[in-house]
Amino acid sequence: MVADASGARIGGASVRVLRTNGAALKTTFTKKDGEFSLALPEGDYQLVVSSPGFQIREVPLVVRDGRTTVSLSITLGLNPVNTTVQVHGREDDLGGIADSGTQGTVGAKEIENRPILRSGEVLESIPGVIITQHAGGGKANQYFLRGFNLDHGTDFAIFIDGMPLNLPSHAHGEGYSDMNTVIPELVQRVNYEKGPYYADVGNYGSAGSAHLEFFKTLPQNFAQVEGGMFGYGRFVFGASHKLGVGNLLYGGEAYHDNGPWTHPDNYYKFNGLLTYSQGSAESGFSMSARGYHGQWHSSDQIADNAVPLVGLFGTLNPTDGGHSQRYSLQSDWHRQSERSHTQITAYGFYYDLDLFSDFTYYLTDPNRGDQFEQNDRRWAAGLDAHHRIDGEWFGRKVENTFGLQVRNDWIHNGLFQSQGRVRVDKTDSGTGNTLPATTQADHFTDTQVGFYAENRIQWTDWFRSVVALRGDAQVFNVTSLITSANSGMTAKVLPSPKMSLIFSPGGKTELYAQAGFSFHSNDGRGTTLTIEPVSGDNPYPNTAATPIPALIPTKGGEFGLRTSALPHLKSTFSVWYLHSASELQQSGDTGGTTASQQPSERYGFEWANYYTPAEHVTVDLDLANSKALFTAPDTDDAAPGSPGGKRVPEAVGLVIASGVTLHDMHGLSSSLRLRLFGPRDLTSDGIYRSNYTAMLNGEVGYTFLRNWRASAEFLNVLDRRDHDIDYAYESRITPTATSAFTDVFHPVEPFQVRFWLRKSF
Repeated sequence: MVADASGARIGGASVRVLRTNGAALKTTFTKKDGEFSLALPEGDYQLVVSSPGFQIREVPLVVRDGRTTVSLSITLGLNPVNTTVQVHGREDDLGGIADSGTQGTVGAKEIENRPILRSGEVLESIPGVIITQHAGGGKANQYFLRGFNLDHGTDFAIFIDGMPLNLPSHAHGEGYSDMNTVIPELVQRVNYEKGPYYADVGNYGSAGSAHLEFFKTLPQNFAQVEGGMFGYGRFVFGASHKLGVGNLLYGGEAYHDNGPWTHPDNYYKFNGLLTYSQGSAESGFSMSARGYHGQWHSSDQIADNAVPLVGLFGTLNPTDGGHSQRYSLQSDWHRQSERSHTQITAYGFYYDLDLFSDFTYYLTDPNRGDQFEQNDRRWAAGLDAHHRIDGEWFGRKVENTFGLQVRNDWIHNGLFQSQGRVRVDKTDSGTGNTLPATTQADHFTDTQVGFYAENRIQWTDWFRSVVALRGDAQVFNVTSLITSANSGMTAKVLPSPKMSLIFSPGGKTELYAQAGFSFHSNDGRGTTLTIEPVSGDNPYPNTAATPIPALIPTKGGEFGLRTSALPHLKSTFSVWYLHSASELQQSGDTGGTTASQQPSERYGFEWANYYTPAEHVTVDLDLANSKALFTAPDTDDAAPGSPGGKRVPEAVGLVIASGVTLHDMHGLSSSLRLRLFGPRDLTSDGIYRSNYTAMLNGEVGYTFLRNWRASAEFLNVLDRRDHDIDYAYESRITPTATSAFTDVFHPVEPFQVRFWLRKSF
């Protein structure tokens, strides 16, 4: 039992078990009554007991007979003077807990101290992740990780308190994940993991996954107002208080930004969160309602040869843009006993998006242009349940977990030819054929069912294993409103075995060896496609098409290391490999299929460091590099006249992220961060390549009158004219121009300053 000097029980206190060599064995937490229990074999140990606001207590423990029950009463004294804010970030030691070198947690304080341009950049706290944008602010970000251009979320799974953010069979792109629905100040932590090794992550988890956990109660209530250049303004607030036997948390955000664009984005968004919770981290329940609405204009990517015509921040179609909304309700119920833990999460949401884009300008129709509309409207409901049983097999600690995940999306989406946001018929310039205003329209259901069983065994003090088997089934039932031949039902079942071996040689170091299988789903419309839609890519009616696979399997392996052997420094290192059976996908932009049929291979390394040389100072350095290759030459994504090559276009390679942060030193905080990602091949032959993109951002803040804080963010301090993203393809920039195959890019935003003022209460 853990209590304070007055005898009051302390719930939620951390109890870490260390071996005599300093290696972490396990960590548990006290229940709300201050009690905890541990099962330990014979040996000498040290318990490290801590709780915010109290002094850390180290208690030696000698176990001579593992069958004997030992009672401990541990008293924690208050910190003499608690004038500093405890920082929860990547410095938290995951030795003895994590299953890999690339699994980790980022806390709220680290997120707060990072200057960010957009809410999606919360995920850049994950080593190796790059967040960019190729259109207006209201569209989902572009994600890069482990040799992938993940588009808007394919192969990177994102969860909001256990509810998936990714949208399967989305009108614009598979796995579409819109982080505009997230209020960064209400995120308590981001748990992340890389690779296909984790049983509880199914669809989209091949490159990695991020699990955003939101506060149930806030450390302090707050209201914050922000303003800055380019029409930027924001108001955000959050508050929590007792309500009956539970806690009520509510918060909201109102946001506006024009950006530096010649035709302003005029992006408005509104977010709201309401959560009621009872109980503790061990046993309790919560219910959360979320709402998001956004609308915007968009300066899409422009061709390199259009810059003299419209300028670096101009657009060739000022009517691009869109609007979107998402409203969700979810609940979580969890119970823990001495030998088991059960958790059930249920959710439902409504979502819609109406998006207008123009990427080729006048290539297809010189008279009406190439703008197109994508519409996605859906209801979704799902359940995620797991039950863990703790026990012993022949004196060895064992955990067996069984999980079930079910999700169904009722979808109505379509692709349309448009001009000035009005649906119109168009004429293909090459053939003179008519392109109907409605390219594709479908009603369908996308059903996903996943089941997994996972076994964890602590074989010895220095070795443990995690072995799991996951099975997933996906069923599509498609009704085409345009071509009845494209209607039908597809079902696919895919097994995914996984294994992690963890070695603890001592010296505060752990070694990891992992292997596993995973997958991503394809757009359900492509799995029943037998007649190619009539579009600029295919202006011929009744063109036969071959359906694409419903699920694309991946497999990979990884060796990693985690160490805190050097004082104040925590480092992880890993080398990894991933094989994808195909890059083929349904294209929401054309209605047809794109990318390569042949398999691809990716490999690379990641090195992450978190250094705390002094009480108020942290330094982090993350370095990653990867290579992505097709197993055979790809002619479709090659430069004109080229036979093609094996390079996967737009795959991220070198990524460097580093920062120096000063935490609350006499009220002053500051941060300076570098974000760099290297050249990328834009065509499979490597003839077209992007340049480096390097951004330096800074922040300075000061707390005064105890509850007031003012801060200034300096974004793109060096005012570089780099590119947020690059592509290479053919376009025509005016009705009379000659079409050209060029670099097409979206520039980074120039230097700007944003200010904010916060009142805590």
